[in-house]
Amino acid sequence: MKLFYGLVIHCKSIDDLRFLPNTALVVDHGKIVFIEENADVDKIQQQHQISAENVIVLKENEFLMPGMIDTHIHAPQYVNAGFGLDLPLLGWLNKYTFPTESRFSDLNFADEVYTRVVANTLSNGTTTAMYFATIHKESALLLGDIAHQIGQRAFVGKVSMDQNSPDYYIEEKSSAIKEIEDFIVTLQSKKYPNVQPVITPRFAITCSMDLMKNLSQLASKYDVNIQTHVSENPAECEVAVSLHEGCRDYVDIYAQANLLTAKTILAHGIYLSDKELEVLHKYRTSISHCPNSNCSIRSGMCDVRRLMTQGLHVGLGTDVSGGFSPSILDAMRFAITVSNLLSLSKSEDYKPLNYKDVFFMSTLGGAQALGIGDKIGNFEVGKDFDALVINLAQTDGNLELWLNESIENRLSKWIHLGDDRSISRVYVHGVEVKEGASNVLRVKRLGGKRKSTEIN
Repeated sequence: MKLFYGLVIHCKSIDDLRFLPNTALVVDHGKIVFIEENADVDKIQQQHQISAENVIVLKENEFLMPGMIDTHIHAPQYVNAGFGLDLPLLGWLNKYTFPTESRFSDLNFADEVYTRVVANTLSNGTTTAMYFATIHKESALLLGDIAHQIGQRAFVGKVSMDQNSPDYYIEEKSSAIKEIEDFIVTLQSKKYPNVQPVITPRFAITCSMDLMKNLSQLASKYDVNIQTHVSENPAECEVAVSLHEGCRDYVDIYAQANLLTAKTILAHGIYLSDKELEVLHKYRTSISHCPNSNCSIRSGMCDVRRLMTQGLHVGLGTDVSGGFSPSILDAMRFAITVSNLLSLSKSEDYKPLNYKDVFFMSTLGGAQALGIGDKIGNFEVGKDFDALVINLAQTDGNLELWLNESIENRLSKWIHLGDDRSISRVYVHGVEVKEGASNVLRVKRLGGKRKSTEIN
């Protein structure tokens, strides 16, 4: 049992960001069992019989917040992060992405990349990640193993694609269906408490309708989440609809394939029509907003405020490597910038996203988008303790504090200026994991091998 005491910041909703001073929060077996604002820490320590070494008192310039959630990231594309941004989506896939992803039949290569991406995102405060892997079942299972070993909460998707793909990187339909079911059964059999499989048709261009319908049946059979892409690029939208006869629009493709559920998240959604938004709202399907990627490969700018006004849950995604940064802090900043740019062409009463909105999207909003808002995303009794300790007084970097700054301004400064150095502790299900993740990453960057002792 552990007791945390100090400033706590979390959201109850997008309109309810709370700053709780002198707050005591008790964690037992990874669950939050008690929380009280303006608490007598000594009294609570005695009541819960917590030993002194298990009391974490935050410093004056520290605060506790929920862990950040990346609702869309391509783990194999981590290799390409920071280059290959000279082409729009479809050309970018063929020149850079498919050749890189095809290499993940090599398990040694997969181990190297997946260890780094899990360790780095975790060190950057991503306690939960929704991962695309590749079409290779064994390396996708390896990604699940690594996430479990290093300590990240993860949804892992073996990609399915049976058409309009390179000869060296494509599946035959019946094989794709068998492989994804084997993947689900095998990963679930491992009984990892914080890692689960997710159905992952790449997108409507590379998946036949028959394949998508079979994937939908498997999602229902095994009660797993679904992830794919929608309306990222104008050319993509046009091609997708042309390939699926009898479908009215992009969203209708997935509706006819029975892929739209309350456990489905669609990445991007830049060019969705009002009718498509109505359909998504009907099925309670969510959107992952990936603003860095949308800007970097020039897909467009998504009006998140419009999506939220239509009642959709919207989380944030890094979309590595279309997005060049694995940090959700970067996604928060890009989301604000994109929203500000969109506001220039809107009416005066249009409200662009602000730091409070993106804080919500990176925590509780992301959890709701993934269908796990009842389990993580903020601090409530009964929820899992996924959390970050933020140190605003880091000795290097661009974050500077001044006397008499409000708590609100300091949170805004951290969102705009903070980085992994200001994230001093990371917890997933009550277990502190940042030091282990950082050690693994350090060893990998020095050319060493990952050992089981380095991730405990």
